[in-house]
Amino acid sequence: MKTPKQAKPGAHRAGSLEEAIDRVNRIAALNDALRRTMITGRVMMTRGVACLPRQQIAEILEAIRTYDDFTPDNDPYGERDFGVIESGTHTIYWKIDCYDLDLTYGSPDPADPTVTRRVLTVMLADEY
Repeated sequence: MKTPKQAKPGAHRAGSLEEAIDRVNRIAALNDALRRTMITGRVMMTRGVACLPRQQIAEILEAIRTYDDFTPDNDPYGERDFGVIESGTHTIYWKIDCYDLDLTYGSPDPADPTVTRRVLTVMLADEY
């Protein structure tokens, strides 16, 4: 899995605690929009997931759409960008990454959808 290169340090720092909280909430809402609709960004799956039966893939995508088991342990930054689900005998990871518009570097500001492309990747835990 390709990980986005980092944007310039400090490119999207918030000035106050309230701004930081608002920023995290915007990022979480944008991540939720992709996860729930699968139309506000790209959805990719690894070969291992793509080789599963179609019905199982549909069930996996539905489980990701409805996922709400976010905790401080699995979502320490509050951005709702990662989850783990079980499907049959498989453990499935899903992850949302925020890229620049060219999908080359990390987004300069993941809270701003005009400069960010989100990619939701679905993979078997074995493939990580």
